[in-house]
Amino acid sequence: MIATDRMPALAIDAVTYAYPGVDEPVLRAVSLDLDPASFTLVVGASGSGKSTLLRLANGLVPHFTGGRFAGAVRVGELDTRLSGPRELAAAVGFVFQDPEAQMLTDRVDDEIAFGLEQAGIPRGTMRKRVEEALDLLGIGHLRERSPATLSGGERQRVAIASAMAMHPRILVLDEPTSQLDPWAAEDVLTVVRRLNDDLGTTVLMAEHRLERTLHHADRIVELAAPGTVTQGGVGEVLPRLADGALPPVAQLGRQAGWSPLPLTVKEARRAIDATYPIGVRRVDRLSDGGHSTDPDGATYPAGSRSSPVTIALEGVTVRRGERDVLRDVSLEIHAGELVALMGRNGSGKTSLLRAIAGLDEPRRGTVAIASQGAMRSPRHLPGAIGYVPQQSGALFWHETVREDIKFAIDAARQRKTATSSVEEVLAQLGIAGLADRHPRDLSVGERVRAAIAVVLAGSPSILLLDEPTRGMDWRAKDALLALLAGLRDSGMPIAIATHDVELMARFADTVVLLGDREMVAVGPPRDVLTGSLTFSTQMNTLLGGSVLTVDDASRVLGLGG
Repeated sequence: MIATDRMPALAIDAVTYAYPGVDEPVLRAVSLDLDPASFTLVVGASGSGKSTLLRLANGLVPHFTGGRFAGAVRVGELDTRLSGPRELAAAVGFVFQDPEAQMLTDRVDDEIAFGLEQAGIPRGTMRKRVEEALDLLGIGHLRERSPATLSGGERQRVAIASAMAMHPRILVLDEPTSQLDPWAAEDVLTVVRRLNDDLGTTVLMAEHRLERTLHHADRIVELAAPGTVTQGGVGEVLPRLADGALPPVAQLGRQAGWSPLPLTVKEARRAIDATYPIGVRRVDRLSDGGHSTDPDGATYPAGSRSSPVTIALEGVTVRRGERDVLRDVSLEIHAGELVALMGRNGSGKTSLLRAIAGLDEPRRGTVAIASQGAMRSPRHLPGAIGYVPQQSGALFWHETVREDIKFAIDAARQRKTATSSVEEVLAQLGIAGLADRHPRDLSVGERVRAAIAVVLAGSPSILLLDEPTRGMDWRAKDALLALLAGLRDSGMPIAIATHDVELMARFADTVVLLGDREMVAVGPPRDVLTGSLTFSTQMNTLLGGSVLTVDDASRVLGLGG
């Protein structure tokens, strides 16, 4: 007789947890069972406790975090309160939001082998698993590189490979695609799905980019206020989510009244074919209200391309170590223009930002910044350029967010450029509630917002952001966009390195597409982000033409949205 009662792969029983020095718990009486071989997606607002929930699975909470803990967590037969890190690491593979936080060696292949060595895996088996992980993640060409020289997205793939090489019963991933380009993200998720389908690996994943992940999951857990947990099948929970949390195809489906809501472009296309039997006319060019059109037909928000050039790069090549990381880039950024830098991981986006910031000296070419009626090197303009790197933790030096902001304002006062108080900056970023927290205790999304606050406290005239929306829920993204829109309207030029195609389709004035460290294309989103297999939106893939956003699709379908 076959037994029908199976022990959960992970059982969380009435867990309440508060971080050290914090009165309110981030989790309150949370209970959750994961079936073996299930694929569960954890969603919720930034700071809602997603990362904390995930860290219950391998005992990081509370063994390494401290704080107040009540309840019980079991991984199979292991009680996380009684089991040691080595025993839990063999059962639970974990990939952090910050991949740099788990890099311990000087070579990629050694990094993947590290956990296997600690677990006492025989050398022959270990070598085979390292090769498998390198191949699965498509990073064989990085095997001899130091993790410190990799892009954020490349480091993320190394971290995932290290976890997968352990062949864990449970794979826990915290925002695994947040720094990956679309192709790399799909590659990684396909591998995770294969582990789930073919090996029965239980997957627990937190992710904001639902357009990438939702169709892989069979269950959703939504965290709202502490203790408020909604869980169930994808089709059951999805209709309860707010519009902004839904992937574009599901947003369109809600507007159109489709049931069930589509999870993929394929499902949305079937719904359109059923709703519009004679087909939908594809629009070659949508009009853009409030935009001006250059003689060449390119459209931009009014004023951006006609305003003065603030940043000028001419033939810029940057070398780091023995290789060029940027080659022969010429680009102009105007006052009041928001430029999105896009491209595959390692294509040169961060290197371009660092060149503009004056952190990397070009081997050839020039970078010039407009200042007091002249074009000057960024190295001669201290405080004029605000730069938030991918590793935003590098901007924090004090015990609280408030102290770091005050330090930046004091430095601006010495340069006689300070324009805001600490309280004004906190309010501007909507992080007054984080003011007295230690930066290390914040979620990745909260830490990014705090880092932007520190940079803006210095009253820069140019803002450069590297992957600023990673770890942010849709509400935090919208709040950030509102802030950036105000800065743009005041004339500040803004450059953002990002993989968030959906967001930039709505918001960017200009998109610069980089490929293999060179500039491939530049222009408005409707020119650069349409007709692409990789850097395109769900709505463009669905309807083609110049349709980019859900609003565009609603107009084409006559939904009145």
